[in-house]
Amino acid sequence: QVQLVESGGGLVQAGGSLRLSCAASGRTFSSNVMGWFRQAPGKEREFVAAISGSGGSTYYSDSVKGRFTISRDSAKNTVYLQMNSLKPEDTAVYYCAAKSRATSIYAGRGYDYWGQGTQVTVSS
Repeated sequence: QVQLVESGGGLVQAGGSLRLSCAASGRTFSSNVMGWFRQAPGKEREFVAAISGSGGSTYYSDSVKGRFTISRDSAKNTVYLQMNSLKPEDTAVYYCAAKSRATSIYAGRGYDYWGQGTQVTVSS
């Protein structure tokens, strides 16, 4: 089992920044691909970013590429999502997820463990 706890969400004005954190505990953290997903009201959950177990590979959706940065600190068992130049359309609940199976990085169904989510609201 892997337990994930997100933090760092909040209310920010458009153009501002937030950094989300996801603290992991339980089974070996470093072997898991870690991802961030988000879900806005009335919309389906969507992929935001992911990072390989080693941290050497990162993946982003087109909508956040160049604005968001995913990173991980294995010593702290924590993955981060630095979000810059935030837009109102980034408003959503953001979820951290972990996977160890050889499933798609971009599909939420491929992830085995999920956090409870943290709200990000960007005002215009």
